[in-house]
Amino acid sequence: MVCLGNICRSPLADGLLRHKVQRDGIKATVDSAGTANYHVGGPPDERMTETAMSNGIDLSSLRARQFEVSDYDHFDLIYVMDKSNYQNVTRLARDENDIQKVKLILDELGHPNTIQEVPDPYYGGQAGFNHVFDLLDRATDVIIEKLKT
Repeated sequence: MVCLGNICRSPLADGLLRHKVQRDGIKATVDSAGTANYHVGGPPDERMTETAMSNGIDLSSLRARQFEVSDYDHFDLIYVMDKSNYQNVTRLARDENDIQKVKLILDELGHPNTIQEVPDPYYGGQAGFNHVFDLLDRATDVIIEKLKT
């Protein structure tokens, strides 16, 4: 799961998918990163942590890190939150196989003719955090169903 700073969207997606993988007994490695190094080592944004916790998802153990080329070796799928981060991640790709691993997470919701991006709630109010939670909760539900098959 990748966003810009790894403090709002990607740690939430990480936490949601980790929770669902564990709940359903699926063997999978889930992690998150940012394309920028602004917050490396820091916890998720307090507002996102509170939003997640109010929905039963604990993000307190997560720490921000920057996306690395080696992530292509460690993960089969790399979900990004928006087109800008898609560009940032694929710019680091070594070959077409790396690029094929990168997907916009909201494409999992089945809207193939429109590119949907997870909005960054950082500069907005609580409604933005709730909206991002809803989007990523639905997208991770679809990912879980695919992992079960």
